[in-house]
Amino acid sequence: MYLIMGLGNPDKEYINTRHNVGFDFIDMLAVKYSIDVNMKKFDGLVGTGLINNNKVILAKPLTYMNLSGNCIRQIVDFYKMDIEKVIIVYDDISLNVGAMRIRSKGSAGGHNGIKSIISNLGSDGFPRIRLGVGNKPQNMDLANYVLGHFKDEERVIINKVIIKACEAIPCIINEGVAEGMNKFNGIFIE
Repeated sequence: MYLIMGLGNPDKEYINTRHNVGFDFIDMLAVKYSIDVNMKKFDGLVGTGLINNNKVILAKPLTYMNLSGNCIRQIVDFYKMDIEKVIIVYDDISLNVGAMRIRSKGSAGGHNGIKSIISNLGSDGFPRIRLGVGNKPQNMDLANYVLGHFKDEERVIINKVIIKACEAIPCIINEGVAEGMNKFNGIFIE
């Protein structure tokens, strides 16, 4: 069983913001595999289903970004999951819009949601897919930037990147993270 969690903030004001691309990803993946992500459980919205005959849990924490680890800890404990089978998808300001990076583990890189997950799991050894949302303008506050909306042309690009991230999931599940990195890390969408 795999847990695939997209990070974001639950209120309507955050819909389609840079910080919510993880939620956008889960929404698209859920549609692709006909999985309803609507059960309130574990401080999140969850749904179970199959991706290429592999049982998966899709989740969106309802704890807000900075407390994302609370949700994941409950799911991992309840299902007694190995953290290598936990895939986190989230926004990354160090990557340009159009870029996606898959990693098998790593630091939080300043991302508060990932900091919370690492703290709650006691490890950074979980796979992740980072979706580029672009670096903030020099004169702008970071929180205002990540909680801001994409320009129309950026939204088109980020939707295409999310489609590619959805394609990466069955590859990671069936062939491993290393193969997912080999096939998808060089992709840049303009």
